[in-house]
Amino acid sequence: MADTVPSGLLEACVVVGVSNENLKELCQLRGTETEIPPVEAEVLQVHAPPFVKRESSCNGLESSHAPAFSRAQKRRSFKKKRERPVSTVSDSTKTNESAVPILEDLSVPQNIDLIAMQQLCFPDGLRITKESREDSYHFLVFTDVFGNQTHGVVAQYSKPVQFCQDNMMNHNGNRSSKLQRLYTTYSICIISKYPYYNALRDCLSCFLLQLKTGRMSEFEEQVKEFSAKLALVPIPPPGQLHVVFNLRPLHIELPSRLDIDRPVVDLNLHLPFLCFKPEQILQIISSILMEQRLVFLSTNWSKLTLMAESFMNFIHPLRWQHPFVPVLSRQMLDFIMAPTAFLMGCHTFHFEDVTEEIEDLVLIDIDRGTVLSSSSDKLELPDVPETAKNCFIFRCKELKLHYDLELCNTSTHTDINDLRAHRRRWQQKLNAVILNVTMELMVNIFSDVREYLNYEHRVFNSEEFLRSREPEDHSFYKKVLDTHIFHSFLRDRLNKRNDAFTRMELKNRSETNRLRSMTESPRRPTVEEIRKFSKPENGLNKRLGMSMPNLTDDRLLTAPVRNLSMKTMLTQSSTWSPSRPIEIFKLPEFPPPLAFQYVQNYYSDLISQLSKAINMATPDDSALLARYHYLRGLVNYVAGKRVDALGDFQSLYKTDVDIFPVKLVNSLVDSLPADERQMAERRTELKRLISRVKKDNELEQARPLDGGSVKRFELPKKHLHLDDFVRRVQESGIVKDLGTIHRLFEAFTVGQQKQVDPEIFCFFYNYWKETEAAAHDVELPAIVLEHLEINECVYKLSSSVKTSHGVGKIAMTQRRLFLLTEGRPGYVEITKFRDIEDVKKYSAPFLLLRIPTLKIKTSLRKESFEANLKSECDLWHLMIKEMWAGRNMADDHKDPQFMEQALINALLMDAVVGSLQTQKAIYAASKLAYFDKMKSEGPIMVPKTTSETLKHKINPSLDLTSPQAVDVLCYTPGQLGVSDLDGGGNPKLWCAMSDGKVLVFDAASWTMQHSSVQVGTSRLNCMLSVNSQQLWIGSEDSFIYIINPRSTSCNKHLTEHRTAVTGFTLEERADKYSQMVAYSCSADGSVILWDVSMLQVKRQFRVSCDKLKSIQMHDGMLWCCAHDCLVEVRRNGTVHRKVSLPAHLQGSPASFSSFLLYNESEYLWASFADAGEICVWHCKDLIRPIIRIQLQDCASVVCMIRVKDQIWVGGRGRTGPGKTRGKIYVVNVEQCRVEKELVAHADCVQTLCSAEDRYVLSGAAQDDGKIGIWKVE
Repeated sequence: MADTVPSGLLEACVVVGVSNENLKELCQLRGTETEIPPVEAEVLQVHAPPFVKRESSCNGLESSHAPAFSRAQKRRSFKKKRERPVSTVSDSTKTNESAVPILEDLSVPQNIDLIAMQQLCFPDGLRITKESREDSYHFLVFTDVFGNQTHGVVAQYSKPVQFCQDNMMNHNGNRSSKLQRLYTTYSICIISKYPYYNALRDCLSCFLLQLKTGRMSEFEEQVKEFSAKLALVPIPPPGQLHVVFNLRPLHIELPSRLDIDRPVVDLNLHLPFLCFKPEQILQIISSILMEQRLVFLSTNWSKLTLMAESFMNFIHPLRWQHPFVPVLSRQMLDFIMAPTAFLMGCHTFHFEDVTEEIEDLVLIDIDRGTVLSSSSDKLELPDVPETAKNCFIFRCKELKLHYDLELCNTSTHTDINDLRAHRRRWQQKLNAVILNVTMELMVNIFSDVREYLNYEHRVFNSEEFLRSREPEDHSFYKKVLDTHIFHSFLRDRLNKRNDAFTRMELKNRSETNRLRSMTESPRRPTVEEIRKFSKPENGLNKRLGMSMPNLTDDRLLTAPVRNLSMKTMLTQSSTWSPSRPIEIFKLPEFPPPLAFQYVQNYYSDLISQLSKAINMATPDDSALLARYHYLRGLVNYVAGKRVDALGDFQSLYKTDVDIFPVKLVNSLVDSLPADERQMAERRTELKRLISRVKKDNELEQARPLDGGSVKRFELPKKHLHLDDFVRRVQESGIVKDLGTIHRLFEAFTVGQQKQVDPEIFCFFYNYWKETEAAAHDVELPAIVLEHLEINECVYKLSSSVKTSHGVGKIAMTQRRLFLLTEGRPGYVEITKFRDIEDVKKYSAPFLLLRIPTLKIKTSLRKESFEANLKSECDLWHLMIKEMWAGRNMADDHKDPQFMEQALINALLMDAVVGSLQTQKAIYAASKLAYFDKMKSEGPIMVPKTTSETLKHKINPSLDLTSPQAVDVLCYTPGQLGVSDLDGGGNPKLWCAMSDGKVLVFDAASWTMQHSSVQVGTSRLNCMLSVNSQQLWIGSEDSFIYIINPRSTSCNKHLTEHRTAVTGFTLEERADKYSQMVAYSCSADGSVILWDVSMLQVKRQFRVSCDKLKSIQMHDGMLWCCAHDCLVEVRRNGTVHRKVSLPAHLQGSPASFSSFLLYNESEYLWASFADAGEICVWHCKDLIRPIIRIQLQDCASVVCMIRVKDQIWVGGRGRTGPGKTRGKIYVVNVEQCRVEKELVAHADCVQTLCSAEDRYVLSGAAQDDGKIGIWKVE
């Protein structure tokens, strides 16, 4: 528990130097020798929290908490027992003073090795010198066995030592002719959990200034007081808020982390660019990614850590997994003999020793700017891929690395703190640009990895990924793919980590790639890509990267394809620059004496300042408000105000859950005494937070420590039963759909035992991949490319055959068949699949032979197309009939996925025939003719009204093995003036799926815009677009999740409800302080009124009913729909009127399911579950007879919406046993009659929403799982 109690900036402060006794001996030696040999450094002082404790009370008991950001547990000690008295000055009558007082008991923080500390503080040894040395600084990194790092900043400074010829010493005494002066060096090392290298160096600079003007007798107290001050400094959370404190004469700034998933960046990241050329930086990065043994060399110790840490930032999100010791002292050089990968640093003086003893080291000389190998003069390692390399070098040329050039046109700063602040802002902006450049490098190297991951089975198909790379890049990827660093990266991708890499990858995807994500077709090069990489005179000249085409109908979906130049890509790529300006929070002045009461006063002042900042923050700036709550909760915790701290963390949980410190709050809850625990649980919101934190902690402990396994795809070696076969096919990436895989299993097991031979599976897999590779090598002449759409792909080529249009090869794309004529290359279109009228095969006579021939009749030509396909005839006959049937189904149902599925079926037929090579191969392949079989058994006819009204269908479950229910849909309109980098200005469709997953579609093209947003793990019941920055989602887990529509991130939660949140509604008011309020309801009848801007509860009441389902404001009154009644409620929660079930439905299973009210009419419309009708009441006179509207063939109504003067009703139709049909009824409001009856889905219609009254969108239950887009007339 203690390890998670918050620590401040300082973890420990260590003083290293020469002890007084040894100094005396050395001075005696100086009298007899001309030169003093190197001295062994010793740890003289260790200061670590707690520095102050509560004074004992009258009963002798101490407080149970320790302030000053301390850890209250007992630490192990490092004791130095003195064997002799402390040495004295030359005059024994003077006051005894040690050069540096030695503590009897040195309290050592955990995981700090004091023996190593002596060597690292003086890596080149400690000497007594005749002349004073300038102060110097260097930086350290300590890594424990679990990989946790702490960071150190070391300041070395010289102090004079005076001694007499009689060997008696005197410090700062009066000069005499007999006194001799030497200089010894002391090191002060500040150890912190956080890599604040610049800030801690500034702190030590201020402290050394104080030391040089102080007395040696005060040295120990000065160090302790300095350490205690740094321990009081809180660490800012990730985001826009920086913390500043005064350490005279400087203001020290602690920058926050740029992102939650990466460490603090408080060093100058441009230093490597000043020392190395871009090509050499790429060599170093390549060596790190390949996990080589790297040694940094320099004559300046400080450069070693700064360079090594910079490169660790450059490879983010990949993380170095091996020993990391950027500073090696002379005594530690044997570490370089380690057989494993490592990254270490040493003095250039040891260059020859290192190169002579050890081979295959990557030697990086910082001073000379060279990257060499210890085995040869040249580094023999593969370069990063050429495209990534060129982009990186281009970006590096644009970097502005020289601060002096920025000062040319600015006035001179007369205040040192103003000058430093200006320099910091310049450095922070430059760091952000550099991080953007290096992140783009990582994205360019690894962006396509996700295409070869199987998330369900956690498999990475490394062979296919490698095959998709350019041949000249294979040597690089072969080395990288087998490293620990890449394995950890894969684990994060499989865990769907939404880090900076993922966000940049999504933003940098071209329009074509984004459209591609909407299909599940096999990978083939599109015509657009062939044009890009081909020469006009001879077609395709190189193998292309794998791609997935978009098969949507161009009549329905048209989106521009952006051919991004490198310069355009640079301006459009995401950046690390903060979207909001940096805010500074200044800490109060440090308390002068180290006393408990003064420290508590300091905390009180700090809490008061944070409270003032919270009160002054505007509701629109919720991100800044969240960070103030974080800091105040942190300070309240260490000040012993635990309940107040819980209150702050509760506010933080509602405002920005991304920075919510789960471990810290869990530790806080565990530390609550019984009385404070009871006090907290009396506050409902805190009790809720405690319960939530405990639950999250249990889930966290149940997760694998390593984040889950990652497997490489391997071909089977044993016979496969159905379950094993399904898993292997899904892992291979060929197809995910369970129904298709089951049919493939049937094809392979026709007439035999229901198991697939591993050899057959290998043949099948290899044939599929060879076909993919062959498609990449197809050379299409320019004249052919002119006739094809940009997203068309050639999926199948026949052998050269004689046809009715000449000799050539028949080519099949997802849209058409065409003939590649031989001799003079040419293009002859055979037919588009939608134009086919009939496909037959017959035997054409030729001399004494009969040649199998395929005959295709189309609607655009009178004559039929014939091709003597010989042995290929049966296969082409099957494939074309399946594509024809799929095209007809796609056109009839306005669902392009039918065509995609037909294409997959056709290609699987080809692979089955190619892998079986037996007489039964064609019969086996026929098992995959899914759509052709449906057509022959009797096509599913789409009613004319449905076909005319339905515009398009999309499938949000494309990347899943089986469909998921579409539970809620919500449309948000577009926003003018919003850039693509800020979420884009196009309208969006939000789709809530099972288990808390929300998908986002671009409603301008109906294509998936982002990866899913996870909001809890429970079913989602309702959504409401509150404003341009808030989309509210009600969940079955009783939470209200708030998504920012621009960033598509969910970092706010409202937790006041106790049961499932079922409905929302908005009300605009004339109140200038709160013009917009929102109501939410939950199943237990609770209704909460929210201040939208502050996200605070304004009122709460309960409606007495059975399972409250939805709410709606009407004419200043709140109407509530429950299972058994409709209730009209005043704003204060009192019931005004109540509507019960109609008399004819009482006693039946029917219950209210939804209702509608209109301001311009006086009617209340209600629908019912388990009843196929709608009832209409007169609002002013509920006693008047109701109007009943019967819905033909309707078994149950689920949802209703109003669009213009129509009511759209979604529900479940009456069908045969075991079958369900989703139906939509369009009702005329004025005439109260059904105008249209639409057969919408293969399962119940779960949700409806309107897109600006132009379209209605419907979502279906699990058996269908699709979204229908309907025209509104």
